[in-house]
Amino acid sequence: MAERTSTPAVSPCGSPSGGGGGSSSSAPSGGGGETQSQSTQQGLGGMLFPIAIFVLVFYFMIIRPNNKRKKQQDALIGGIARGDQIITNGGVFGTVREVRENSFMVEVADGVKIRILKHAIQTKLAPTATAPATEEKKD
Repeated sequence: MAERTSTPAVSPCGSPSGGGGGSSSSAPSGGGGETQSQSTQQGLGGMLFPIAIFVLVFYFMIIRPNNKRKKQQDALIGGIARGDQIITNGGVFGTVREVRENSFMVEVADGVKIRILKHAIQTKLAPTATAPATEEKKD
C-alpha cells in the first residue's frame, strides 16, 4: 500500500509532473500554477512598458512638432493683411492686394494678379527688408 502513495502527481494540464514522491511532487505542481500566472502578469507588464515608451517617443517626435507647426502656420495666415509681401509654397513672390475668405488676391507683377489659397502661403516677408531693395532696383 505504500507504493500507491508514491505514484507521480498529475499537473493541471493533465500530464505527469516528472517523478519523485507523492508529497514532494504535489507541492511543485500546485506552486507551478501560481508561478505561471505570476510570469504571465510580469510578461504583460514587460510588454506594456516598451509600448508606453513607443507611444511617448511617437508623441514627442511626430505629433507635438506637427501641432506646433500647424499653430505657427495658422498664426502666419491670420496675420497677413493687404499690402504684405509674401512667398507662396511654389516660390512665387507677391504683394497681397485683397484678402478673401479662403484665398488672397496677390499681385506678382505690375497689373498681374493671381488668386491663391491661404494655405499656399509659405512665408511673410518683413516690410523693412524688402522695401529698400525694390526701391534700389527701380532707380
